[in-house]
Amino acid sequence: MAPGAPPTPDFSARWAALKNIPPFLRMVWRASPGLTLAMLVLRLIRALMPVAMLWVGKLIIDQVVALSALPDAPQTLEGWWNSGLAETLVLLVALELGLAVAQDLTGRLVSYVDAMLQEKLVIDISIRLMDHAAGLDLASFEDASFQDRLDRARRNTMGRIPLLGQIMQQVQDVVTVASFAVGLTLYNPWLVVLLALALIPSLFGEMHFNAQTYALNHRRAPDRRERDYLRMIAATSETAKEVKIFGLSPWLRDRYLTLARRFYVENRAIQRRQLSVMAVLTALGTLAYYGAFLWIIARTLTGTLSIGDLTFLSGSFLRLRGLLEGLLSSFSSMAGEAMYLDDLFEFFTAIPAIASPPNPLPIPQPIRHGFRFDDVGFRYPGREAWAVRRMTLELAAGETVALVGENGAGKTTIVKLLARLYDPDEGRITLDGRDLREYDLDQLRATVGVIFQDFVRYAVTAAENIAIGRIEARDDRPRIVSSAERALADEVIAKLPQGYDQMVGKRFARGLDLSGGEWQKLAIARAYMRDAQLLVLDEPTAALDARAEYEVFQRFRDLTAGRIALLISHRFSSVRMADRIIVLEGGRVQDQGSHADLIARPGRYRELFELQAQGYR
Repeated sequence: MAPGAPPTPDFSARWAALKNIPPFLRMVWRASPGLTLAMLVLRLIRALMPVAMLWVGKLIIDQVVALSALPDAPQTLEGWWNSGLAETLVLLVALELGLAVAQDLTGRLVSYVDAMLQEKLVIDISIRLMDHAAGLDLASFEDASFQDRLDRARRNTMGRIPLLGQIMQQVQDVVTVASFAVGLTLYNPWLVVLLALALIPSLFGEMHFNAQTYALNHRRAPDRRERDYLRMIAATSETAKEVKIFGLSPWLRDRYLTLARRFYVENRAIQRRQLSVMAVLTALGTLAYYGAFLWIIARTLTGTLSIGDLTFLSGSFLRLRGLLEGLLSSFSSMAGEAMYLDDLFEFFTAIPAIASPPNPLPIPQPIRHGFRFDDVGFRYPGREAWAVRRMTLELAAGETVALVGENGAGKTTIVKLLARLYDPDEGRITLDGRDLREYDLDQLRATVGVIFQDFVRYAVTAAENIAIGRIEARDDRPRIVSSAERALADEVIAKLPQGYDQMVGKRFARGLDLSGGEWQKLAIARAYMRDAQLLVLDEPTAALDARAEYEVFQRFRDLTAGRIALLISHRFSSVRMADRIIVLEGGRVQDQGSHADLIARPGRYRELFELQAQGYR
């Protein structure tokens, strides 16, 4: 076993996993009470049909044997009909025909209801998963172990849906087994006991190997995620250029194959052991069946049982053996499937650390003083180094502030702290003199408009890409158009065949891809759409040419009028328009002032400015 790998669950753990069945069934009921009730009724009807048909078949055979033994039996069908002797036989045949038709009809209804119920369940679980994920902390999504749990939870959204059919079939089979067992017990109770004892080893065998398969899948979750990632980047539009230019395909293929083969070898070993052990255990059930079958034949030859009894008992015993084997196997499989539900329910128990307080303060409308960092320290989870330390700075109402500094200086961390994507480990951040943690979280984030440098390129329409800035206003087309015009994105949209309704991106067949600068204009339009009190632009013009950058910033003055604007950029031509520039170094404020102030005195800002200016000489 690999170091750190989870041990194979023991029998107690497998049985304990059945605790997931009741909450799973509650999820099924919540998804559709009507369909769930219909499924139970249909399954109950189908459960009683096998024993009913066998019993009617027994009566038909006994009736035929009795009638054929009559001394003055009619010799023609017309004679039988006119004599009235065959009336009971005709009724029994009609009853069996009706049962056969009903069995076929209920089978089709079960398939229909099961498909609809599973679809409803997929939708309900998917929505719950999306809603719960939306409320979790950003730190969770940046944690690799959480990503593994999320990956398993996503897979279980679809992968465990067949468990619903297993449970329903299990209920149906239990009722059928009970009905057959009652019939067999009336003849000889030891038949049922013998059969049950012979099949118990199969139950434990199935449970053992299901648990080993679960442990393998659980242990290999990180490898499977890496394998899926390699398969994705080997053949996507986003990576195709570099894969071809750098000749990455053989390297990606070999790395994928190494992971896939490792998983295959371990899985094959389990399957081979299961094949040999289960073959022996299954043979015990076969021996038990033929031992009981010989007893039934012997009792029939001695006249204790009738031909109809022979038919009923042999048929019942054969069906009961198959049902018990399937029931025990299904039960073991169900216990294995229930273990996978641990991943799904564990995900739902995750609670965000960052949330609104019990009685949150409303966000000031408008903000009067601004934001202030008081001796703030923060380091990312799992890291020793501080991202920012002893950070003290102020963003005043109506002020445009630029953050400059080399990579890792703490610029983006400040943005994440302002939006409460993280909370400080030391010190506090205030808004109009009150700690950010005292305000309503949703209102706070609605007050902050952030366009990150690595903004998402959504595979939706151009209008929807802009509306993402204020998604509740997605039907406000005039607002979308105005935002596009102010960001110069209207020029991009004018070239699209379907304008604002054009799907963009290459993910779907109808989509058209855009250049980096065109995508960035759509992202800037989101900022205008946002209309937030605090506007944060992280490298907003990195993909724009010089003329487009100049025009964007001329309009940017209108966007930020009366608002707090935080601008992060490596281009000094962009930051010089700010009212105040804060120079960061090593997670601390190294200097601050206007462009003229900073360029007039020796320091990090003037050094960086002159280095960049040399590139244009």
